[in-house]
Amino acid sequence: AALETLAIIAYRQPTTRPSIDAIRGVSSDYILKSLLSKGLVEEVGRSETPGRPILYGTTPDFLQHFGLSSLGEMPPFELPEDEDDNGGGIVKD
Repeated sequence: AALETLAIIAYRQPTTRPSIDAIRGVSSDYILKSLLSKGLVEEVGRSETPGRPILYGTTPDFLQHFGLSSLGEMPPFELPEDEDDNGGGIVKD
């Protein structure tokens, strides 16, 4: 769960907890607290959307832990072919 949440933040940063929860389908509150305490993610601001949720991003410790010098070194994000064609398995009319 932590790696899944960390990957979402790394590829979509800055992102909010509600966005992460929507992707995962479960609450990410505990996982975010854990990643924050480990120094792998940090609060980078507040969204301009209603409620002004906290925006999260990765830290330099995240890059060092995974042996990266920048986010540009991360592998490109690609959806599997079966999800790419029809919006994640949604049946088209």
